[in-house]
Amino acid sequence: MKISTKGRYGLTIMMELARSFGEGPTSLKSIAERNNLSEHYLEQLIAPLRNAGLVKSIRGAYGGYILAREPETVSAGDVIRVLEGPISPVDFTEEDDPAKRDLWLRIRDSIAQVLDTTTLADLIHFKGEGSLNSYMFYI
Repeated sequence: MKISTKGRYGLTIMMELARSFGEGPTSLKSIAERNNLSEHYLEQLIAPLRNAGLVKSIRGAYGGYILAREPETVSAGDVIRVLEGPISPVDFTEEDDPAKRDLWLRIRDSIAQVLDTTTLADLIHFKGEGSLNSYMFYI
């Protein structure tokens, strides 16, 4: 499974909002500038996150976006599924061999387990390689 720029940039948005949780709204412009990303592209990603109830929009001159829930309660899996769809390394309906089908299911379940047990709080408090808090997203 390869996570596209939608998923990666969506996690960037959510991590930025998690860092500023409780401090008021954050503009997409500021997120784009801090991460050297296209504000227009981020605008396309924020709509499904808002529709899924993961973020709330705040209107006005000092408006922007905030997390709808605490960072400890939003998983990477929540974000990836909204932006990328179901987690699946292959199309299981095309697999006839039971052994390979079982392999693909175990891979899918392992990926889902990592994504679902890694919260935004985990990601923003990441300490780096060798840390007890380190996570790998290379699949």
